[in-house]
Amino acid sequence: MAYDRLLPFNNLPLLPPDAGIENDVDILKKLVTASRALATINASVLRLPNPYMLVNTIALQEAKASTAIENIFTTEDELYKAVSNSLQETKINIGTKEVLRYREAMWAGYNLMKHKGRIDLDSITGIFRQIKNSTAGLRSPASLTVINRGQSEFRAGEIIYTPPRGAGILEGLMENLLEYLNDDEKFPADPLLKMCIAHYQFEAIHPFQDGNGRTGRILNLLYLVNKGLLGQPVLYLSKYIILNKEDYYYNLGIVTQRGSWKPWILYMLEAVEKTSQLTSQLINKILAQMDATFSYAKPSIKWYNKEVNELIFSQPYIKPKLIGDTLSISSRTTLTKYFSELVELKILSSVKDGKELYYINNDLISILEG
Repeated sequence: MAYDRLLPFNNLPLLPPDAGIENDVDILKKLVTASRALATINASVLRLPNPYMLVNTIALQEAKASTAIENIFTTEDELYKAVSNSLQETKINIGTKEVLRYREAMWAGYNLMKHKGRIDLDSITGIFRQIKNSTAGLRSPASLTVINRGQSEFRAGEIIYTPPRGAGILEGLMENLLEYLNDDEKFPADPLLKMCIAHYQFEAIHPFQDGNGRTGRILNLLYLVNKGLLGQPVLYLSKYIILNKEDYYYNLGIVTQRGSWKPWILYMLEAVEKTSQLTSQLINKILAQMDATFSYAKPSIKWYNKEVNELIFSQPYIKPKLIGDTLSISSRTTLTKYFSELVELKILSSVKDGKELYYINNDLISILEG
């Protein structure tokens, strides 16, 4: 039966695809270089004095890029203010809330997956609900969900894909997808190859009414962590997709239309390789700047120590309370004096916005936004 974008894709083939894909010479070569690049991230993360601090900072960049793919935008300034807990909930804009929910969903999924030791439908649904701030589950069999071209594209609004629908169809496809991911005896393919294949399948199933792209990108990270290819969910994959968005959607489309897996897999492996290299460089730059800042500050500021140095690199916008809690200082006068010293030495800068005073690590921002 020929593919028809206007009809539900209910004959979406089950996984795995043809076995020849696993033995393709070009794919095998790319698997080697992508896996090697991925391993460099783990080596970089192991050098972090407190992995969760910098991991959170990098996770924030991934969250911002992933929501931008869905045309949901926020400014860096708004995002950093919100993360510093300086903004009241009512003042946080919708785009920023979406980014923060993405990051929260990633960590919630990470903790669930660590607890269960596998990825299951409840975990995926939990990620989706956190992203969308919803109690919904899989799409209704009656839901007339279609994928349209974006408003900025040629032939805006045109239907480009109609995902599967009908009683029990989504459940069956998701069961097959999860079995493929979790059963390594039945499906012994390289986990990185599985991730590429499963990402297409998840997006083609389109199990939820909305938020599938973001849920699928979190699923990529969690699966790599689950299989031991990543120590922490820090692969900054969404930035590569944004920069190569047309290729991303084109290669997704030819798997659907022609069953042509090879270009899609090579695209995803290239994304993993390039992103791994960039993420490792990002971590190394932050670590180098942390060392340089500590060496500069320590001789001039008596109270400055490694814990404080780590804290001012934990997020771009810093509140005095963060330092106060670490040093067990509750006096506002003392904290104000301490932060004045940091500003005087240009380690931080201060900016006033209404009643709020923000202390900004410009060196960290420069690295993150470079």
